[in-house]
Amino acid sequence: MPASVLARYLDAATLGRLVQTRLDPRSLVMGHLAGSHRSPVQGFAVEFAGYREYMPGDDLRHLDWRMVFNRGKYFIKQYEMETNWTSHFVFDTSASMQYGEGWEQKAQVALQMLTLLAYAVIRQADRASLTMAGARIDSYLPPSDSMAQLVRMLELLDSLSYSTATNLPACLIEMASRWQQRELVVILSDFFLEIKEIEAAIERLRYSRHEVVLVEVLHQDERTFDFQGAVRFKGLEGLAAYRTVPTEIRDAYLDAMRAHQQALTEMCHRHQVEYLPLTTNQDLAGELIAYLNRRQRTRRR
Repeated sequence: MPASVLARYLDAATLGRLVQTRLDPRSLVMGHLAGSHRSPVQGFAVEFAGYREYMPGDDLRHLDWRMVFNRGKYFIKQYEMETNWTSHFVFDTSASMQYGEGWEQKAQVALQMLTLLAYAVIRQADRASLTMAGARIDSYLPPSDSMAQLVRMLELLDSLSYSTATNLPACLIEMASRWQQRELVVILSDFFLEIKEIEAAIERLRYSRHEVVLVEVLHQDERTFDFQGAVRFKGLEGLAAYRTVPTEIRDAYLDAMRAHQQALTEMCHRHQVEYLPLTTNQDLAGELIAYLNRRQRTRRR
């Protein structure tokens, strides 16, 4: 079972494309173990960071004697400690994520992207956790850096049941009180939510200095509304069925969709949140590689 679940979402060709990718923090991180990311904690190991003036009680082994001889002043060498970091993946289990068929179902695409991201994190010896959020927190898998964690995440997602109601913002606020500070939070959803509600949750996460990435997954039908003839639309989250001729409401629908996405984009800019929009018919590995490359370029500036 574990091998079959993993093989369903990670094949050799995809792994080969991801071999050079990394998901690194954009800023200093707090971790629990030695790792490959810079920590805000000043220590005496790994990488030279600068000097500070000597104070009584400092370890004389870290005194820079060249500074003493050349300038007659006492300075201690400081180093940046390197640490691991944790990526928290939050998966929206609301029923609207079920839209689409087969591998182009929104939930399946979100699951594939989560798998690729979690693999990148765990491969570099960082930790990943999983929160499944619908009307409430359905399941939570604590952080781990073992490859078995990825299998556990997929097995949990493979057995999920969808909620006809959604309260993703409240779930995020609750989880923010459990997580440490300065970690990464990746939220995978269609974000069919009131912007003010998701913004309140983002503000809480940013208050704890988390980096936040919104991975928006929409079906191509939702982006184009390219339906023909009379269509009966069925509400997935408690709304009544509605029969109409899509060409009569297409312009109004697309205007509303553009306004919602513009508001979501502006909210992300306000709070320095990364926004990754995906459509279910895209090459996910290619989109991920392009995103990680953009992130690395931004990080180096």
